[in-house]
Amino acid sequence: MRTLLLALAMLVGLGLPALAVDPYEQLADPVLEARARELSTGLRCLVCQNETIDESNAGLAHDIRTLLRERLVAGDSDAQAVKAIVDRYGEFVLLRPRLHPATLMLWFGPGLVLLLAAGGAMAWLRQHRREARPPIPLSDDERRSLQTLLEEKQS
Repeated sequence: MRTLLLALAMLVGLGLPALAVDPYEQLADPVLEARARELSTGLRCLVCQNETIDESNAGLAHDIRTLLRERLVAGDSDAQAVKAIVDRYGEFVLLRPRLHPATLMLWFGPGLVLLLAAGGAMAWLRQHRREARPPIPLSDDERRSLQTLLEEKQS
């Protein structure tokens, strides 16, 4: 029974996010630490690219976590702290890029591709329907032959 509970606990633990924030990085003020954690969910590790800075063990993620906490301790608002990081590391550090001319394709490209594909499919179907011809009617001899074949098959 203990083995089963231990295995279950390990499986549940695998589903939880692994946070790489070391205890010495955490701020003493729980309110500031909570703000830092919340802001960290929107910042990408530039080394790992698909992890937040809190999930990454990369040295650069540590540097960004430290800078974020330094800015919060210095009295920056959330927007100012994030702006300082974006100014230093570029827009790519944001997990959700801002909407401006350089990111229009990121935001609207997938929808545009989907619309183009749907339009192409509709045009193909329309053309395919035009090419379909009505069936050619059977002659009297062909109808009699068909009727004979069907009667033979039923008996």
